[in-house]
Amino acid sequence: MSGTLYFGDNLDVLREHVADESVDLIYLDPPFNSKATYAILFRSPDGSKSSSQIKAFEDTWSWNDSSEQAFDDVMGAGRTDVANLLRSMRQFLGDNDMMAYLAMMSVRCLEMHRVLKGTGSLYLHCDPTASHYLKLILDAVFGVKQFRNEIVWRRARGHYDRKLAKFGAIHDTILYYSKSDARRFNPTLLEREGNAPATHDLYVHTDGKLYRKDNCRAPGNRGPLYDWNGHSFHWRFSPEERDRLIAEGRIVYTRNGMPRVLRPVDRARGTPLQDIWTDIDALNAGSAEILGYPTQKPVALLERIIASSTAPGDVVLDPFCGCGTAVHAAQALRRQWIGIDVTPLAVNLIARRLGEAFPAVLFNVRGIPRDMDGARELALRDKHLFQLWCVDLVDAQPYRDGRKGADGGIDGLIYFKPDGGATRAVIVSVKGGAHVGVGQIKDLHATLIRTQEPMGLFVTLTPPTRPMEREAAAAGLYDAGHHRVPRIQILTVEQLLRGLRPKIPFGHTMSYKRTARERDRAAQPRLDLD
Repeated sequence: MSGTLYFGDNLDVLREHVADESVDLIYLDPPFNSKATYAILFRSPDGSKSSSQIKAFEDTWSWNDSSEQAFDDVMGAGRTDVANLLRSMRQFLGDNDMMAYLAMMSVRCLEMHRVLKGTGSLYLHCDPTASHYLKLILDAVFGVKQFRNEIVWRRARGHYDRKLAKFGAIHDTILYYSKSDARRFNPTLLEREGNAPATHDLYVHTDGKLYRKDNCRAPGNRGPLYDWNGHSFHWRFSPEERDRLIAEGRIVYTRNGMPRVLRPVDRARGTPLQDIWTDIDALNAGSAEILGYPTQKPVALLERIIASSTAPGDVVLDPFCGCGTAVHAAQALRRQWIGIDVTPLAVNLIARRLGEAFPAVLFNVRGIPRDMDGARELALRDKHLFQLWCVDLVDAQPYRDGRKGADGGIDGLIYFKPDGGATRAVIVSVKGGAHVGVGQIKDLHATLIRTQEPMGLFVTLTPPTRPMEREAAAAGLYDAGHHRVPRIQILTVEQLLRGLRPKIPFGHTMSYKRTARERDRAAQPRLDLD
């Protein structure tokens, strides 16, 4: 079993399903932009980008009862350093969207710290909107001494805009923390540039070997203070270590007498990766791996992070799964993984993505209804998510981008091409209540007439009544030229869970973008949605 996808609030999943010190690496990319929505773009009937986008990943942080509860949870967590920091932030920011975000993130960071192994690491991906606040929270949760790097990822090339009255924003920040000093870290070596031996800091010693001249001064004035060759500074080495290096011929001096230590260079090994990453570009419209999710990250970026802090077989957790790039990269590198997302659409998208990229993969999906009990529970808990789940179950596109609000009796659309050319739609109406009646079938029929679409599909949690079935049959048949199908069809959730699907004329189009198949890096077991 490679991993598990969870549908649900990541705070609940962490608390209920992830054990203490069971995770080797956490990567998270939590959205924060009060004016942004995060969408999955689906295929339009002609295969191009659809103007309809599923706002499945809407960023809706705002101060409400949930954020107040998150704040209270932090106050009662027994971590006074985190509690005091959050109190100070609230006094400074007030009860606004940013404070809601920080309260929700703080309680989750405490849970992530709990589930992380002593040798584990956390990488938090963010932009300048909230990175400065998030670093303070991570300092409080993990401890200032466990901060390892602020990684700058150049996600875009430079661009020129006459209207832009500031420097171009072309990077993201990745905050890297460890649980303890016993962390796992695997250095990444980049291919050495051809002109590297000619650079000013490389030195061919009398032994004929290549060395790099490195600074002897201690960063942050943390080393011993003494006078060395007329220069008084904090140094990286004790006087005894200095004398040993001098005796070994490992110290050279600049023109003004500043000491430099010689470090051996292996030409074949390349140069160690630093904290500014410019060699991995963000995805563009022509990328084979792009799914249309606006904040989708390149697989190469996640593979670098995972390879740096884990070994094959280790457990990787992404509590804000989005479109699943982190679990995709973990699967490619033969790591175990846990992915969590709050929408069924995202979880099902990731399941499809993994199945297409790794056809023999085996993993669990939990929280998405797989039986009638789960379907009833979801319908009671969240009517809107139940509708989105049903729409996804019949491979339809959510109407009006999946947003809440008046929908005119339309919950989803299934596109098809009855003659191979013109595109028509099946209007999907979903009902999750305990009582359904013939009036709802009449309403669906009226919607077909109003929209001039040829077919309708009524999806119901409760079995239809006989009058409903007669009303649907009275709507007649749709003649697609090569065969005729009922114009209004009724399917129960129970039938859909058994595998029954609507009768759609030939030419039903895929409603999501397919993922390219990954080359085999290791034997993979079979797909299993548990």
